[in-house]
Amino acid sequence: MLRVGLTGGIGSGKSTVAQRLSDLGAIVIDADILAREVVAPGTDGLAAIADRFGDTVLDDTGALNRPALGAIVFGDERARHDLEGITHPRIARRTRELVDAAPADAVVVHDVPLLVEKHYGPGYHLVVVVGTSEATRVKRLLQTRGMTEADARSRIAAQATDAERRAAADVWLTNDGTPEALLAAVDDLWTSRLLPFEENVRHGVRAGRPEQLTLSAPDPTWPAQAGRLVERLRLVFADLAVTVDHVGSTSVPGLLAKDVIDLQVGVRSLEDADETGLVDRLSAAGFPRTGDAAHDNAKDGTVWPKRFHASADPGRPANVHVREVGSPGWRWALMFRDWMRADPPASHEYAAEKRRLASTGVSVSDYAVAKEPWFDAVHERAESWARSSGWEPDRV
Repeated sequence: MLRVGLTGGIGSGKSTVAQRLSDLGAIVIDADILAREVVAPGTDGLAAIADRFGDTVLDDTGALNRPALGAIVFGDERARHDLEGITHPRIARRTRELVDAAPADAVVVHDVPLLVEKHYGPGYHLVVVVGTSEATRVKRLLQTRGMTEADARSRIAAQATDAERRAAADVWLTNDGTPEALLAAVDDLWTSRLLPFEENVRHGVRAGRPEQLTLSAPDPTWPAQAGRLVERLRLVFADLAVTVDHVGSTSVPGLLAKDVIDLQVGVRSLEDADETGLVDRLSAAGFPRTGDAAHDNAKDGTVWPKRFHASADPGRPANVHVREVGSPGWRWALMFRDWMRADPPASHEYAAEKRRLASTGVSVSDYAVAKEPWFDAVHERAESWARSSGWEPDRV
């Protein structure tokens, strides 16, 4: 099963995307619909609201009078908190019921207006945001909902900003063009990413990768992409993760790299990393264990063991290296990253080595091994930098 979070600001066209995904075969769970369902007449949710706020929040038929309730909670933080304490657990429970009832091969799309504001993103395999300019959204709200411009802009201002939504988005669907263009983008997302991602998760396999080596120019969004993956890994590992870090070439500003995010999880013991429950949770979250790279190339003549997981997402290749905190391999990954960040000439030298190897036609599978002689040659330089700078790894 693939879990997708879908969000977008008021007037963005999120409902159009949700409907298209439903038409394509997704199971769409609409948080707004559930919010109404749990306080419908006869529910314990409505009874709890009436008990807390009084019968004045009920209309003549005994249903919830939303304007009356809104007038009470608007601007009253305690009242709003009490209302959320009533509705949110019930919405969450109903959501779990619907997810649990979905078939194993489902793509479950959770349509949540406040996904970004509530920081729900780490709980999904992917977050899809429908992004639309404020001018377009205001125009739509005036035309389709009869709002005044002032009201429309006020509603927009009360929600997350575009910058906040972009930070949360694994997929950004721009909707400033025609409806046909938006639907075509949704169709492409469904075919090229969501369906293969779901299949990979269901079978517990990593996404396929081309054998031809391609080096990409530095992407300024790599750190944000890594940050979202870090949060998902922290959620899955819970207390078993001591550290979770973005490492590798994509963590070094300005350095060309394969478009693959490398992440390091530091655990107290590799026995923790081998717990069946954790391995299963990682696979279900889209990070299956693979047989690749079971150890690092040691610099001291010993074996540097680790556990290796890879992303099942065809749209975001990622490697997860699980190492014991304080181990030589764990320390080297952090030291090398920080040395590259602090020493531009060394970073340029590494980039030149990457280009040289790429010019030889080396495959992706052989690329990591092909770089080892260069790593061995600069090992003492990196250690010297660490000693002279007083560098120590961050253990939190």
